[in-house]
Amino acid sequence: MTIPDGFGPASQVFARDYYQWLHNTSWSEQLPADTIHIGSVRTRASDSLVTDSAAAATAYASGIHTYNGGIGVDDDAVPVGTVLEAAKAQGYKTGMVVTSRITHATPASFGSHSYDRDLESIIADQLIGGTPLGHTTDLMLGGGLCFFQPNTTDFPKSCRPDQINAIDQAKDNGYNFFSSRAGFDALDGGKNATLPFMGLFTSSHMSYEVDRNASVEPSLSEMTKTALHALKIASANSDVGFFLMVEGSRIDHAAHSNDAVGHLHDILEWNNAVQAIKDFIDEDEDESTILIGAADHECGGLVAGGQFAGAPEYGWVPSALEPATHSSSYLASKIVAYKGDDLPGFINNTIFPAYGIFDANSTEVNVAVARNASSSFLDVHIAQSLSRRSMVKWTTLGHSSVDVNLIAYGKGSEVLAGNHENVELAQFMIDTLALDVDSITTKLNDVANQDWLDNAVGVMKVVDGKRVGGAVEKRAHQC
Repeated sequence: MTIPDGFGPASQVFARDYYQWLHNTSWSEQLPADTIHIGSVRTRASDSLVTDSAAAATAYASGIHTYNGGIGVDDDAVPVGTVLEAAKAQGYKTGMVVTSRITHATPASFGSHSYDRDLESIIADQLIGGTPLGHTTDLMLGGGLCFFQPNTTDFPKSCRPDQINAIDQAKDNGYNFFSSRAGFDALDGGKNATLPFMGLFTSSHMSYEVDRNASVEPSLSEMTKTALHALKIASANSDVGFFLMVEGSRIDHAAHSNDAVGHLHDILEWNNAVQAIKDFIDEDEDESTILIGAADHECGGLVAGGQFAGAPEYGWVPSALEPATHSSSYLASKIVAYKGDDLPGFINNTIFPAYGIFDANSTEVNVAVARNASSSFLDVHIAQSLSRRSMVKWTTLGHSSVDVNLIAYGKGSEVLAGNHENVELAQFMIDTLALDVDSITTKLNDVANQDWLDNAVGVMKVVDGKRVGGAVEKRAHQC
C-alpha cells in the first residue's frame, strides 16, 4: 500500500500540468498514478469529518474509525491489530518506507499503538519490538533518528525525554541498523539485505525532494525499489509473501506551508515510486503482487488556477515554479540562521531567487526582514509570494474533507473501482491476504499486558474485568 500524505485530486493535476509543460508533451501525457486511477476514497475520523494522519492511517491499517490523534487504537484508546502485525504473525515479511520520521503518525499507526500520536519516543520503542507481539516490521527506511537516541545525545539533538538508547535496543532485537547513504547502498538494491534492518537517514523528517542531497539521503523511489527486492528475496521460499507500506510523507508538510515547490517535487517523486512498484508487479511471473494507494487526506485546499487583482481572468503558470532550487522551509531556515550585516540584500538577492522569484517587491522583502526570527511565518510568506506569481491558490494551511484519489494495480485489484470509505481499504487487504486481525487485537489486550496497556498505550487499568474510560485526548493536529 502506498499513501501520498496530504494529497488531494488537485495536487495530481497540478503536478501533471507542470510535467507536461516542462517536457513539452501532449495534453494526453499521464503521470504513473494517472494510469491506474480507479476510484476515490472518503476520508474522516470518528470525531471529525476532517481527519488527521493518525486517525486516517489507523483506518487503513486496522479498518476502524478513531479519533484524531489516535495511533492504532479505538475510541476508548484500546489497541486494535493492524494488517502489518497480522501479516507478520502469519509468516509474511513486512516493511515500511517513508520520508517522514518513522515514528510519525502514518507509519506509527501500522506498527504501534498509542492514545497520543505525539508520544514518538514510546512509538519508537514499540516499532523495534516493544509490544506484546515483539518486532513486527522487518524493514524500516526513513527519518526520525532523534527519537532513537538517548537524551544525552547533543548532535544531532535527541528528541527523547529519557536516556534509553533505542538504537542499541534495536540491535539487541536483531536489527541491522545504519544511518548513512553508504549503509543503504551496501544493501545493493535489496540483493544484499538481511532482515530485519532499519535505516534512518536524518534526525527528523527526511528532506523535501527538491532539497535532498543525493549523497546523504536516498530518494523515495530508491528506497521503495530496495525494499521491494529485499522483501521478495526474503519471502522467496515462503508460502506467503510480504506486506509493504510506502508513504510519500512530505507532500503533506509542503501543503501545510502552502509551498508549491516542495509539494510539486515530492508529488513527482511519489509518482516515480508508483512507477517502480508498477514495474515490480509487471516483472512478477506469478501475478501475485497487488498495489493499492490512496492519500490519508487532502491538505492545503490547492487550487491550480487562482484569480488575483490585475491578473488574467483565468489561468495558472507552471513555468513560474521551474527556477526554484529549494523549498520555502529550507530557505526560511537560512534567513533565521543569517548572521551577516545586510539581511534585506540577502533576502532579495539570495533567498527569493532560490525560490524562483527574481522580482521581489519591497513589501515582500520588508515583511521577511521584520519576521526574520520566525521560520514558520517565513516558510508560508515565501511560499505565498511564489503562489501569487504562478497563480496557484490555497484555501487553508490545514487538512480538508475532500475525497482523495484511489489507485490500484495487479490481478484482483479491479474490485476496488468506485468510491469507498477509508476503512474499506483495510478490509480489502485483510481479505486479500487472508489475515486474522481480530486475533492480534485479542493478544494485544490480554490482561497479562496491563503494564504495557497502561504505560505505553495509555489506556486505564482494568477494574472488575472491564476497562474503565480511557486516556483519550482528542486534539486537533496539523500534520
